[in-house]
Amino acid sequence: MTKKKAFVLSVGFVVLWNSGFIGAEYGLPYTGPFTFVFWRYLALSFLLAGYLLIRKRPLWISWKVAAPNMMIGVLAHGVWLTCVLFALDNEVPAGIVALVVALQPLATGALSGYVTGERTNIYQWAGLVLGFTGVFLTLVFRIDFSSYQSVFGYLIPLVSVVGITVASLIQRRMEIYRVTEKLPLDYTLFYQSVATTAALALPAIFFEQLTTEWEPVFIYTLTWLILAVSFGAYALMWLLIERMETTQVASLFYLGPPVTMLMAWMAFGDTLLLTDLTGLFIVFIGVLLTQAKNRKL
Repeated sequence: MTKKKAFVLSVGFVVLWNSGFIGAEYGLPYTGPFTFVFWRYLALSFLLAGYLLIRKRPLWISWKVAAPNMMIGVLAHGVWLTCVLFALDNEVPAGIVALVVALQPLATGALSGYVTGERTNIYQWAGLVLGFTGVFLTLVFRIDFSSYQSVFGYLIPLVSVVGITVASLIQRRMEIYRVTEKLPLDYTLFYQSVATTAALALPAIFFEQLTTEWEPVFIYTLTWLILAVSFGAYALMWLLIERMETTQVASLFYLGPPVTMLMAWMAFGDTLLLTDLTGLFIVFIGVLLTQAKNRKL
């Protein structure tokens, strides 16, 4: 992959991915977290199924191929999104949620060598640590540690971090070692979407009774999340994972907090602090370091 193409894909991913936080905050007043994710992936599953049928391609291949992709889907979509939505539903600002989720690169960087066999060089480790410093700086000045709700909201997205980290490492390992047959992106998203829908069906029905206010704002928000985020952002993420090292892709999550805070300021009038801008600069330098190629020291 050329540097220019990698840059364009990375920018597109960062913008679309973090718009999901804003869309979630717009849609949550109209339904619960479980139901929100269920409707989103039910619609996505039908759209992908329709696309495959129009192309006269079978919807089912085999359990051996589908099962790993379904497991990744539950982790990368179901676990990740549901925990994020629960944090937002507990009135945690979108920027704070993005900050917590941005801790994922540190976990991915620490575990990637054991799982994929890829070597993380000193520049990448320095970038990861620097990126974490930028996230931590912004986090300290944003979270009210005396508030139970704020602390509780901080803990919820940690499960998201675990989910997306494990999913990324499994996906990368599959790419490197060719554990199973490689599926086209449309099949991958289809199986991931179906698995997420199935996993969220019961909690959405039994805990929230699928209660939804089908207002225009909710419908517009759901449409954006399906097309721009579920199709666009996730497709770009898996394309990047296939073509770049896990640590490099994971480092892009460090851009999430400042980008989300900027979007939240534009959408909801959330205030940006000087520490947010300082954190943005530190994170940017960290991302540049994590993109460094492996070199002998």
